[in-house]
Amino acid sequence: MRSLVRALQERGHDVTASPNDALPPGTPDDEQLDYTAKTGRILITFNVRDFAALHQDRPDHPGILLAIQRQWSLSALIAALDHLAREGDPERLQGTLGWLNEWRR
Repeated sequence: MRSLVRALQERGHDVTASPNDALPPGTPDDEQLDYTAKTGRILITFNVRDFAALHQDRPDHPGILLAIQRQWSLSALIAALDHLAREGDPERLQGTLGWLNEWRR
């Protein structure tokens, strides 16, 4: 995860990953979603089941993008997230649940 964050930061993107100083290991999913809302970030997760359910209960978030971990290499993740950060419209993602595959290059 550190390699992914570092690669995106080197491309000039404001990204973070869990765990971090604000989200220690074991932080509940709802608190992670609250953190992304507070910081204005879109949440990207491999935890499809739990965050899909959380979206149903709390659609008031900046956006959740789901991904199936085994379908992504590090380089593909970097490319998709770079594409999203450069060309995505955060307002279009507000309150939505989608798939990172939409940003795959």
